[in-house]
Amino acid sequence: MTGSQSGLTITLPSDFEIVMTREFHAPRRLIYEAFTQPEHLKRWWGPRYLELAVCEVDLRVGGAWRFVQRAPDGQEFGFRGVYREIAPPERLVYTFIFEPMPEHDAVVTIVFEERNGRTTLRQTTRHKTKFGRDGHLNAGMEEGVIDSYARLDELLATLA
Repeated sequence: MTGSQSGLTITLPSDFEIVMTREFHAPRRLIYEAFTQPEHLKRWWGPRYLELAVCEVDLRVGGAWRFVQRAPDGQEFGFRGVYREIAPPERLVYTFIFEPMPEHDAVVTIVFEERNGRTTLRQTTRHKTKFGRDGHLNAGMEEGVIDSYARLDELLATLA
């Protein structure tokens, strides 16, 4: 599973994990800010056709986050979690719950590595079960991430 034109690489190192890797042409400080500040998240998180109608971030260990995407037909999709580790601008760890399926929660670890003004983002999502992992994969995750990261590229160009 790779998106050669998108630059996104997805691997499945175990029955429980999804690892996504993508390089960005921006310093990690900017990418970290884009991942943690609501005014930036609203501009890139999720596919283009969905509005990020709710974007709540309490960026502290034990603090909660909640996002609600709204489709053009009014249908809403909620996501939430709690921050477990915050190490700016190097690392974020948080829980990830798709609200209609809270029993399939996961833990997301994002590492931002900068080299020569470019940043490699490596996101590992660890599910409790293979069923949860596969459900995440089969729910349009790859297409959504490709579109989100293209939108993030656009945002980063305005912040640089």
